[in-house]
Amino acid sequence: MAGARAAAASSSPSSGSSSASSSSSSSSSPPQEPGLAELLEEFSRTQYRAKDGGSGAGNAKVERIEKRCLELFGRDYCYSVIQNVNGEICGHYPRYIVFLEYESSEKEKDTFESTVQVSRLQDLVSRSKMARCRGRFVCPVILYKGKHICRSATLAGWGELYGRTGYNYIFSGGSDDAWADSEDITEDDCTLRSADNQLFDKVRGHDIKLLRYLSVRYICDLMVENKKVKFGLNVTSSEKVDKAQRYADFTLLSIPYPGCEFFKEYKDRDYTAEGLVFNWKQDYVDAPLSIPVTLTRSLNIDWSEYQSWDLVQQTQNYLKLLLYIVNSEDDSGLLVHCISGWDRTPLFISLLRLSLWADGLIHATLKPAEILYLTVAYDWFLFGHMLVDRLSKGEEIFFFCFSFLKHITSEEFSALKSQRRKSLPARDTGFTVDDLCIMKRRDRGSTTSLSSDFSLVTESSPGATGSFPYEPVDPNSAAAQTQAAWRKSHTSSPQTVPWNRPQQSEDRQPSYQGIVEAKFSSSSSSNHSDNFFRTGSSPLEVPKTRFTAPTERESRLEEVRSTFLATYSSTVGLKSVTPSPSGAIGGLLEQFARGVGLRVSSSTL
Repeated sequence: MAGARAAAASSSPSSGSSSASSSSSSSSSPPQEPGLAELLEEFSRTQYRAKDGGSGAGNAKVERIEKRCLELFGRDYCYSVIQNVNGEICGHYPRYIVFLEYESSEKEKDTFESTVQVSRLQDLVSRSKMARCRGRFVCPVILYKGKHICRSATLAGWGELYGRTGYNYIFSGGSDDAWADSEDITEDDCTLRSADNQLFDKVRGHDIKLLRYLSVRYICDLMVENKKVKFGLNVTSSEKVDKAQRYADFTLLSIPYPGCEFFKEYKDRDYTAEGLVFNWKQDYVDAPLSIPVTLTRSLNIDWSEYQSWDLVQQTQNYLKLLLYIVNSEDDSGLLVHCISGWDRTPLFISLLRLSLWADGLIHATLKPAEILYLTVAYDWFLFGHMLVDRLSKGEEIFFFCFSFLKHITSEEFSALKSQRRKSLPARDTGFTVDDLCIMKRRDRGSTTSLSSDFSLVTESSPGATGSFPYEPVDPNSAAAQTQAAWRKSHTSSPQTVPWNRPQQSEDRQPSYQGIVEAKFSSSSSSNHSDNFFRTGSSPLEVPKTRFTAPTERESRLEEVRSTFLATYSSTVGLKSVTPSPSGAIGGLLEQFARGVGLRVSSSTL
């Protein structure tokens, strides 16, 4: 199907339509830049809701944000748009959901033809949305090496399923087209299965069809619970505890990560993640770490020690795992989810996007300020992160995401490093500079084999008794065609990054961060182990001169981090943080603002 040719800057998506459509951007100048400050102010003022985006006071800002995201995606990709104008598909997803099809240069965009069967995609999305919590279906958000990196909520439990299906039945006049299917369960099936299983078979069957359409194989579950329980009832489920093993053909990874409530501890410790360890002995925590041995064999990480990791080390190791998965040899996509998919999920989606961008592997033409704007706007704001609520409770997982960038600047997080190692011929002697640098970092973690308690090979897991009529991988699916397009346009060598870091004058402070010591409270909490001091724990270090030249990756990530901190300090940060007896974070924000030249003297906002 030929895609409609339109510049993202001038292609204002039509309102009132819920069908998918194709669009692409050209080199025309973008609309008025909303600016990161305006974005953060709007983000800290209200939660984005798709049904409220088209009318009312203040929505001109939201429309500019939405339009800017389309323009930034269109710089490097040809894409289709799934229309969600009034929140018909999902009230907490963007009004214009971007489906990236393949990378495309400006010259190629004039000959763009969509590879997506939009009606098929729309149908799969509409049918599968009920399978997941809050209707937050599996949504592709990053395209890397022809693979889709997706996000979603966890699987819905019986309570939500019956509630939503009953609601839809009543308000659709006694019918529900979302469940109309030519592959309805037969009478024989009905006699063998309970009513509950019939509903789960149908709903989760649609979810599996969407996963296969996107060629997703790996599912990473960040929940610390097997099922979310409220008031004694299971309100959500997950793939890893599906009794019928409907997801047995996928590679399931249980990588429990603390929820947003834990980041109140992060804020209370003066925004210091070092030494902050989650309490894994709490009653509701029942999901063990479970990763296939095939995925851990090449990583120099002792996974059996995960309960002793602090927040920095845990986030680093999980990110390394996700980067290893997306850089694997196969063509399979990845799904990352937590419970609702709007706290921990955007944390890792944003870190993946920024890490791959820093290597020049995605969004190759975007500058640091542009990629920062895109990930804040799209990955966090437009996908429904409740920043207002999180700030009021001190659960600052959003701030942690961008402050954490200083911990992933090294080459051990670089996808280019793994690509270079795959392409290098075998050699008998000699070490490269990369080898020597990596060897210095290998003092952490064990090289011994993993404990069987923390390993689970799911690739060979047998299916459940009684198979379900799920579709095999379609060679004409969107993901398969995306893979073919990517192979045709890429070689094994990493692509050249057109972005160049601006030259710094001698009297200007560099954008990368120095090391500044910061004191923090020594009080301990039931949710973490005894505090200990580490160098460089300040979330807002004032840039200092260093003697070694940073790598391109480090420079790019540090510029993103510095830009975020500077804008955050002048908008959200100084307005949202309540004064503490020590005034630590307020002092740090003021110190950073002065250090980067935002302020000359103290002022009151």
